[in-house]
Amino acid sequence: MQVTRILAVRHGETAWNRDTRIQGHTDIALNPHGQWQASRLAQALTDEPIAAVYASDLQRALETAQAVAKVHSKQVSTHAGLRERGFGRFEGHTWAELEARWPEESTAWRKRVPDFSPPGGESLLQLRERVVNTVTELAARHPGEQVLMVAHGGVLDILYRAATRLELQAPRSWELPNTAINRLLWSPEGLSLVGWADTTHLQSADGAQALDEH
Repeated sequence: MQVTRILAVRHGETAWNRDTRIQGHTDIALNPHGQWQASRLAQALTDEPIAAVYASDLQRALETAQAVAKVHSKQVSTHAGLRERGFGRFEGHTWAELEARWPEESTAWRKRVPDFSPPGGESLLQLRERVVNTVTELAARHPGEQVLMVAHGGVLDILYRAATRLELQAPRSWELPNTAINRLLWSPEGLSLVGWADTTHLQSADGAQALDEH
């Protein structure tokens, strides 16, 4: 049985990452530091065999993927299934604003209640189903090959949990740095973890890595 190797990457930094604003499906571009991160990522993956490049259709992920795709003379295929979790009316707000305006909903989110969805947004259960189905669909196209998937913190969190068989409510002990290189294997039996949060290519950065998943 041939497996598909996946390079799973969170997009580069945005101004809203710096401000700790919830992005969700809001289409925010990379900031200058995020563009630099994408460039460093592209350099780091120059010698990696990459059969296809996939990205969320939100521009922060697409821009990051395009930096790598250019080096490999590939086109980026976008897929809405790789989007960040939809946060509905939470989007555009900071954590502090959410806690002040909607304390009960903020608590449900912070406690990772699986079936809680912000008004107009998605629950963790819905996100997991979407992400796992999308990654399965894309990975199944490339048995024996390696692909790049550029997405978002919430998506990467789901992939880590799926690969390590952790529940949605399990406390997170792993990081989700912007443009870190995460390595997974996919087979019809599911995902497995190879390596996580490699930021070697960012060592000369200013250290301002946004670790929130939004």
